[in-house]
Amino acid sequence: MVSQELLELLNKAIARELQVAIQYMWQHVQWKGIKGFAVQEELKKIAITEMKHAEAIAERLVYLGGKPITKPEPIFVGETLREMIERDKTDEENAINLYKQIIQTASNEGDITTARLFRGILGEEEEHHDFFTSLLEEL
Repeated sequence: MVSQELLELLNKAIARELQVAIQYMWQHVQWKGIKGFAVQEELKKIAITEMKHAEAIAERLVYLGGKPITKPEPIFVGETLREMIERDKTDEENAINLYKQIIQTASNEGDITTARLFRGILGEEEEHHDFFTSLLEEL
């Protein structure tokens, strides 16, 4: 039996994934010029990856008997490229912390499938964090 705590954490993860998928998509289409050109395509790829995460988490949540949330966390586009990337880096840090908590909770409950799903997603979020961290070093 899955706990209410785990179901709530999965919905928190979905809300976060929806937020950054939209956020990165808008950032992708908004930024122009040399600096924007350097990040546009990667932001687009990351936005698509985040949407796939939201879908995978929602599928798992439904399997576990929960109902997926449809409201994203607040979306932040940013006024400058630096402001945007700093926020993106922070959002990825928050995801890493949340997903480690989900992995721990799922493992404690014996839900190895959810833990395995989030280990895979965690690896991709760490790559996103590394990308944004590297960009900040160049700005």
